[in-house]
Amino acid sequence: MSAQQLNGLLLPIGFLVIFYIFAIRPQKKKEKEITAMRSNLKVGDEVITIGGICGKILRVKEDIIILEVGNTKTRLDVTKWAIGSVVNRNDNVASKKEEVVSEENEEEK
Repeated sequence: MSAQQLNGLLLPIGFLVIFYIFAIRPQKKKEKEITAMRSNLKVGDEVITIGGICGKILRVKEDIIILEVGNTKTRLDVTKWAIGSVVNRNDNVASKKEEVVSEENEEEK
């Protein structure tokens, strides 16, 4: 191969490398984060589906999640891949109870 042929290949290879760095790698990282979030769903978490439905998780099965939605406490069966994000984690229940108690004490004063 001559130097001219190598220069001709260098530009397309450079574009592919740049495309990989700025497009493919961040997408794969985002997919990993989403699958980790979906696998760590717990009872009591408040979630938003990809369709925009907000609800609280009542039961987690292998691929199905039962959500409680709205004031009427309607129950919906939703697949795990349909969960878009977690709004509130159930981990902070104790801190939430403390906040409510402190707010009630402030209102009494």
